[in-house]
Amino acid sequence: MNKSELIKTLAEDKDIHVDEASKIVNAFVDSIKDSLLQGERVEIRGFGSFKIKEYKGYTGRNPKTGDIVDVEPKRLPFFRPGKELKEFLNS
Repeated sequence: MNKSELIKTLAEDKDIHVDEASKIVNAFVDSIKDSLLQGERVEIRGFGSFKIKEYKGYTGRNPKTGDIVDVEPKRLPFFRPGKELKEFLNS
C-alpha cells in the first residue's frame, strides 16, 4: 500500500472526501517527520516506534572502481514494530 492508496482507503472507510483524507494523512506523516527531525522518538502503541539512528562517517571503497571514498556521517530513520503488530502478523 502506498500513500495514495492509504488516502483512498481512509476516505472510503470513514466516508469523507479524498481531499480531507489527504490532509489527515499528510498531517500525520508530517508530524512524525518533524518529531524525528527534532531528535524525538515517536511511539504509536500497538503499532511500533520510530527513532533516528546516527552513524559515524568512515572511509570506504567504491565497489565498481575500487576508489577510496569518504562516507559522511548520517542519520537514518529506524522502525521497530510493536508487540501487538508482531502478534497480529504471526497469528
